Amino acid sequence: MAKQITDNTFLAHNKSSWDKQAQTQSPWSQPLSSALIEAARSGQWDLYLTPTPLPKEWLGEVKGKKILCLASAGGQQGPLLAALGAQVTVFDLSPGQLAQDRMVADRDHLDLQTVEGDMRDLGVFEEETFDLVFHPISNHYVPDVNPVWRECYRVLKPGGVLLASFYNPVIFIGDRDPAFKDKGLIHPKYKIPYADMTDLDPDQLERKIARGEALVFGHSLTDLVGGQLAAGFLVAGFLEDEQPQPRFLVDQYLPTFLATRAIKS
Repeated sequence: MAKQITDNTFLAHNKSSWDKQAQTQSPWSQPLSSALIEAARSGQWDLYLTPTPLPKEWLGEVKGKKILCLASAGGQQGPLLAALGAQVTVFDLSPGQLAQDRMVADRDHLDLQTVEGDMRDLGVFEEETFDLVFHPISNHYVPDVNPVWRECYRVLKPGGVLLASFYNPVIFIGDRDPAFKDKGLIHPKYKIPYADMTDLDPDQLERKIARGEALVFGHSLTDLVGGQLAAGFLVAGFLEDEQPQPRFLVDQYLPTFLATRAIKS
């Protein structure tokens, strides 16, 4: 199985993985309740780009604006933004995740559309379509993040805003052997850029695929932040956030979530 996972087929595997997560309602696949939608309509809301609620000044006034929720389906961010009065399009690889957004939109009468596709190709949208792109942590599911930034720039209107989050690449460098974590040791093994498909041992990759886990990629800060600058954005805001449920030992020592607020010049 591992030998069959290539650049042309990993998307199908990741789509299947997220469809399964939608079925089991993993943390990123639990739709908002009607009570939270009604609270947002009355001005009481929290939006999550990282584990801590987004600073409200980062979002600004969105009523009447066109927003693209990029690779962020699951019935959470998109419906909330629609409840705040935005015209929302949710774009995601997983039809199962998109179904969560449609369910909330139908249930609570929200202005929300869904489109299935690869975050690296937004060709279904014309240039300068959106006022804001909301892109919570998901670009570690593609091998090259630069096409994502270029497409975001293309579909945003002049002065439009990109809100994006991603992992600090340091989380990808450590050996996954739990024996090191049990001893309180961080044992560097992998270089950045990282890719499950090429860096994991064949047996590790086979087991990960068998568990139905999505395949991931660790990008450099040059691509994660510098790539936005290269695409033409002005990075106007930056924040770090802690992992509330540390998965890796390094999570206990520094914030491993990063987020940027970038403006199309």
